[in-house]
Amino acid sequence: MIILENATLIDVLAGEPRPGTHVLIEGDTIREVSARPIASAAAQRLDLRGRTLLPGLIDAHVHVVATTANLAQNALLPDALIAHRAAGIMREMLHRGFTTVRDLGGATLGLRLAWEEGLFEGPRLVLCGKALSQTGGHSDFRGRHDTRGTGFFEARLGMLGRIVDGEAEVRRACREEIKAGADYIKVMANGGVASPVDPIAFLGFSEGELRAAVEEARMAQTYVAAHLYTDEAISRAVRCGVLSLEHCNLITEETARVAAAAGCIACPTLVTYEALKEEGAALGLGPESVAKIDTVRVAGLHSLEVMSRAGLTMAFGTDLLGPMHRHQSEEFVIRRRVLPAMEVIRSATLYAAKLLRMEGRIGVVAEGAFADLVVVEGDPLQDMALLTHQGAHMPLIMQGGRAVKNALR
Repeated sequence: MIILENATLIDVLAGEPRPGTHVLIEGDTIREVSARPIASAAAQRLDLRGRTLLPGLIDAHVHVVATTANLAQNALLPDALIAHRAAGIMREMLHRGFTTVRDLGGATLGLRLAWEEGLFEGPRLVLCGKALSQTGGHSDFRGRHDTRGTGFFEARLGMLGRIVDGEAEVRRACREEIKAGADYIKVMANGGVASPVDPIAFLGFSEGELRAAVEEARMAQTYVAAHLYTDEAISRAVRCGVLSLEHCNLITEETARVAAAAGCIACPTLVTYEALKEEGAALGLGPESVAKIDTVRVAGLHSLEVMSRAGLTMAFGTDLLGPMHRHQSEEFVIRRRVLPAMEVIRSATLYAAKLLRMEGRIGVVAEGAFADLVVVEGDPLQDMALLTHQGAHMPLIMQGGRAVKNALR
């Protein structure tokens, strides 16, 4: 047993800090949260006076197998190399305070099983398997003159997606990914930056194909997440039953209100566009992709304001690639430019847990939740930069009741 004493808890449920909080941990679970000291002769005690206690952070949009910025080249790397690099990427995420992540394309059940067996440290992993894309869509990394078949690429760990065309292929792919351990389905329903032949405004999949994916996901008691930028793409995805709206940089307030009424959750990923703008070309991103960055980058902050006014819940996501993963925590600072500090923290805790359908188990400091906890020197509600610098201001990080970092003095 472990007792954390005298912490200032950021209570994401109440939306306020709670000084003088005490937390009892047994095994991997929080057993008690109290405003009074907790009696126990056997428990190890850690005094957090003067420090802030948060739930373990959640990044709801990552690609742990994206070990390079050039995703076409990434797909050709040996599976063993990708797996070892992915383990390193996940380890670094954990040491930034991210105890759970949702992978949006590429990660496999094998990676999660390796984590569960303790073969490497990393966040708890929620996954979709391979993202689904139409020919020429956002997971088709072949250039205009590349006529190779896609089967070779799809079998590789470093490939983020698979190519499917027509409702029958979409249904089969959904069933195969769910059979292989996917927790939800991801579709590429708009053009994208990293793929070479699909301008941002291109729509991905017919409405019939989108509805087929949604129906397959619902039959498996889960949901569809969609890669989306333009308002037209977002509107049709909501109409087809998609619940997880990724990126959403060009959304209008009217569409955001409709999405909120439908129970959707958006997952903006602003830090990736800043990183791609500064480093993408030097890291091997193709010129076709570099030319598309500003189309979505400039609109990013405004989209947060639009969705906030419309009441559309926003989870925390980053969508970084290769060496740019080190910028993960800078998403907090970017969002704080337009959103209240508590809402930014809720996006990476309470709201992300809802999106992952793990409410009450992660994203909160509450009885019955996993003991996923982050201690911060100082108050991130006053200075969001305390959550950056690769966890330098986090003396204690716990995952499932185990201290993966303990620098308390």
